[in-house]
Amino acid sequence: MLTNEFPDRYINPYTDFGFKLLFGTPMNKDLLIGFLNSLLHLEYDITDVTYLNAEHLGMAELDRKAVFDVYCENTAGEKFIVEMQKAGQKFFKDRSVFYASFPIREQAKRGDWNYKLKAVYTVGILNFVFDEDSDDENYFHHEVKLMDIHRKEVFYDKLTFIYLEMPKFHKSEEELVTLFDKWMFVLHNLSRLLERPAALQERIFTRLFEAAEIAKFTPVKRMEYEESLKVYRDLTNVIDTAEWKGEQRGLQKGREEGRKEGREEGREEERLSNARKMKEMGLEYSFISRITGLSAEEIDAL
Repeated sequence: MLTNEFPDRYINPYTDFGFKLLFGTPMNKDLLIGFLNSLLHLEYDITDVTYLNAEHLGMAELDRKAVFDVYCENTAGEKFIVEMQKAGQKFFKDRSVFYASFPIREQAKRGDWNYKLKAVYTVGILNFVFDEDSDDENYFHHEVKLMDIHRKEVFYDKLTFIYLEMPKFHKSEEELVTLFDKWMFVLHNLSRLLERPAALQERIFTRLFEAAEIAKFTPVKRMEYEESLKVYRDLTNVIDTAEWKGEQRGLQKGREEGRKEGREEGREEERLSNARKMKEMGLEYSFISRITGLSAEEIDAL
């Protein structure tokens, strides 16, 4: 059963607290493993992961810092970056590729080395849609690899980017068939569920709903979650307002191209304002930078 009101039963996985509780803590790593196995369809099942330091510095002082939501490796040494991205960014794809370079570079060995690398997977759970395919409601699961354009074949299979456009997932409980469908349904609807759906009877979802039930939190954890939820709601309001203003500018132009340009202008004009508001809320610069694309120096100058 779904509700549009917050029922105060299960956490919102789009909050920093909720996402990291489910996927970023050793006590719940079986949830991360289950999700990755349903998504990646590797030739083998991931049986264990080790969480790595989610905050990495480059090899030189001038290298830019990278902060990942979840960073781990499996028993084969393959690396996995899993992020919840709440809002679109102008250079989101660039940032995603940049982040993937850290797990690649850290595999370098001193002395003789033949450059053999372990696979790197980047998974982005997106609470927005890409502009270029916003009209295609059925295309929400992107899997990207290096490809030979002439042969139309994968050229290099050790670097994979997967992006899930969550707003495009509209399957009802009755339409859930695969385990991947069920994970998408849970991530998309968890905070609106009043009870565990009958279609989700697998043991992994028993664990998930137990971990996500707010009533079982300690007072300290409940307070941390409520604060994270407030930040998420404030951010959502800022983004919605920016998009609304952009749409209004577009509507005044009276043409579809005008509406598109208006939305883009609105987002650009609101970017500094949004960053300033988030800074006033006391959010960390790394978080503000991920949302707005501004550098730490630009944020500090606001």
